[in-house]
Amino acid sequence: MEHYLALFEPDLEAGGYVVTFPDFGYGATQGETDQEAMEMAQDLLMLTIGDYIREVKPLPVPSRRRGAKYRPVPLPVLQSAKVELYAAFVRSGLKKAEFARRIGIQKTHIDRLFSLRHHSRFDQIEAAFVALGKRLKIEVRDAA
Repeated sequence: MEHYLALFEPDLEAGGYVVTFPDFGYGATQGETDQEAMEMAQDLLMLTIGDYIREVKPLPVPSRRRGAKYRPVPLPVLQSAKVELYAAFVRSGLKKAEFARRIGIQKTHIDRLFSLRHHSRFDQIEAAFVALGKRLKIEVRDAA
């Protein structure tokens, strides 16, 4: 998943940072330290993407922005896979009932596959990608 960029602006009155995601156009969080602000940004990103998923809206394409105040906000691997799965599902034009039939699960379980808060098994995620004609690939890189 390509990372969304968050705008980290210093809060001159209270200290710390105010964090927003310009690609989504709403939502804000804050953190007292750089690390806390990043953790809060990840949580806000998951909540915001969760809103789009619940409303069955296509996710915005991550924009390219420059400047020291913009930072990429990574999601954990499972959540990134779920975001990619949801995006592929929306692009497919399938209905949830047909998607569930292709995977071999109940329609009510589809929402769990897309939920960033639900711990799905990777074999289920992989089967869902296959049902969409996609293949899940995991890549390991050196930490930078």
